[in-house]
Amino acid sequence: MENLKPPRSPKEMDFTIAGETHVRAYRETGGERGYIWNNATTLLLTTKGRKSGSEKTVPLIFLRDGENFVIIASLGGAPEHPVWYLNLVADPRITLQVKDKVFEAVARTAQSPERERLWAKAVEAWPQYDDYQAKTTRRIPVVVLEPVRG
Repeated sequence: MENLKPPRSPKEMDFTIAGETHVRAYRETGGERGYIWNNATTLLLTTKGRKSGSEKTVPLIFLRDGENFVIIASLGGAPEHPVWYLNLVADPRITLQVKDKVFEAVARTAQSPERERLWAKAVEAWPQYDDYQAKTTRRIPVVVLEPVRG
C-alpha cells in the first residue's frame, strides 16, 4: 500500500513527470523545484477540460523555438493521444508557467515541414521520443505554444 502521508515540503517531494507533486512544487517555488527534470526543462501546461470545463495542469518537457515553446504529445508511445492534447485541440487557448512566469498562449499542432524540424530538435533534447514513436502507430503530435502578446 502506498504511503498516503503528504510530503512536508517541496524539497521532500518525489517528482514524476505527470505527478501532482511536481505541479505543486513547481508552483510553490516558482519553478525552482521541477523546472529541471531528468536534465530536461519542464513547464506547466494548463488546459480547459473539453468535457468537464475545469482546468487541468500537467508538467511537460519543452524546448524553445524562438519566442515559442514546443511540447510533444507522446504519452510515452501509448496508442492514444494524451488528454491534455485533446483538450488543447478542443480549445487552443492555454496557460503556461515557465519558472516563475505565468502567461497565456495559443496552441497549434505543427505541420510539415515545421514538424520535422521541431521533432529533430526535440529528439536532441529527449532522445526517448524516437523510442516512443517506434512503440505506436499514431504520428505523435508536435505542439507549438505561441505566447499571447498584450
